[in-house]
Amino acid sequence: MELDASVHEHFMRLALDQARVAASCAEVPVGALVVKDGQVIGRGHNSPLSANDPTAHAEVLALREAAQVLGNYRLEGCTLYVTLEPCTMCSGAMLHARVDRVVYGAAEPRTGAAGSVLNVFAYPEINHQTQVLRGVLADECAAVMAEFFQQRRKEKKALEPHPLRDWALRNVDADFADLPHWSWQPDWRSDLPALQGLRLAVVDQGPADAALTWLCVHGSPGWGYQFRNLLPELLAAGHRVIVPDLPGFGRSDQPKKDRQHSAQWHVQILAELVQALDLRSVVLLGQGDGGLLGLQVAAQMPQRFVGAWLKDVWPLAQQPDSRLHWFEQAARKPSWNVARAMGQVEAQVEPAEPEEVRAWNAAFAKPGHRAALKAWPRVQQELPGLPAGLLMQWAQQRHLWLQAAETAQPVSAAQWQTAWLQALPQLTLMDAAWRQTPHGSLVPAQSQGIAAAAVEYFAPSSVAR
Repeated sequence: MELDASVHEHFMRLALDQARVAASCAEVPVGALVVKDGQVIGRGHNSPLSANDPTAHAEVLALREAAQVLGNYRLEGCTLYVTLEPCTMCSGAMLHARVDRVVYGAAEPRTGAAGSVLNVFAYPEINHQTQVLRGVLADECAAVMAEFFQQRRKEKKALEPHPLRDWALRNVDADFADLPHWSWQPDWRSDLPALQGLRLAVVDQGPADAALTWLCVHGSPGWGYQFRNLLPELLAAGHRVIVPDLPGFGRSDQPKKDRQHSAQWHVQILAELVQALDLRSVVLLGQGDGGLLGLQVAAQMPQRFVGAWLKDVWPLAQQPDSRLHWFEQAARKPSWNVARAMGQVEAQVEPAEPEEVRAWNAAFAKPGHRAALKAWPRVQQELPGLPAGLLMQWAQQRHLWLQAAETAQPVSAAQWQTAWLQALPQLTLMDAAWRQTPHGSLVPAQSQGIAAAAVEYFAPSSVAR
């Protein structure tokens, strides 16, 4: 006998009440009823978690109760109402119970066994045929499920120490595991106001009361891995080393949109990090444009800084065409190979080890993760000028090192030194500011023992207080 649609809706609403009971118990909200002759004889709501029972689905529990009421495991003449399309297990139980009809609300496209993934009820070879009515109050049933999972996602986020923001992306931590010459795990920070909840990777090694603290700030397209060959000797001297990955780079979260990036934003993040960690007696170890960002932080709080080692930092607002072209390629070419570019900058035709290729490419390997590279030519235009007074103060105290890139990529050492003398002509008379060999040629940044030489050069005993 065919029933009026309002009858099916009435019983489905009762099944929805059972689904809400499941939700209140932190179970997936599925509810079921067994009805015979217009009377509810069995009720069930999802309970596998609370019962520690993988068979405790709403339909199975409703079938069990109905069988007890009738005193018979055969449920002929009964209709089962369920808010979600039943799975294979439950569909099989209904067939074994000889249920006349199954009425369900929302379809289940992943596990549904009443028509979505397969249709257990559609085999004529089975000796019992159960009718199926689909989509009764489907929207209401689906809404209960959607609300439950939305709330669960919110609760899960609230429990995470650094939940991912909707407007950001996050690389998998495993992509940065077991890298050569890099054994340091980051401290995760999302508490700095400028981060707006983004997760920032910060390596923080060495004693908090160390005589010197090295703040290592990378440029684009690198990350903290650029300092891998320097950290051991800096730490061996008993110093503290802080290596943040700027947002959009390395292991830190990456804004989806390039407009999020600005020079002011990155400077503010670094400044808040210095204050949050209460860094003192800081030597800025800046690579590329990271050096310019770090210098702006030092200019804001000069009492915390005692010097700077600036590697491949271009000092002029106007950049040579070769350098502009290098960063424009990174911005405009989705296939631009970061690892190959970094290998050339680090004086290698190709990175020495396959794992180094992974180290450089990991941050930008996935589609949509290159917003920082896209933004960087604009960020460079926004970088403020050099704090000339502070730099000259450090130079006079013999606590400024200027060092060219290891190769002529993207500018030669001669171009670089000429630019610095144009920016600060007084440096002509300050030989100690240039990291040079006895013959006057600039020393490659990763030369053996250079970190030990830096420890000696920036020794606290010679820092003017």
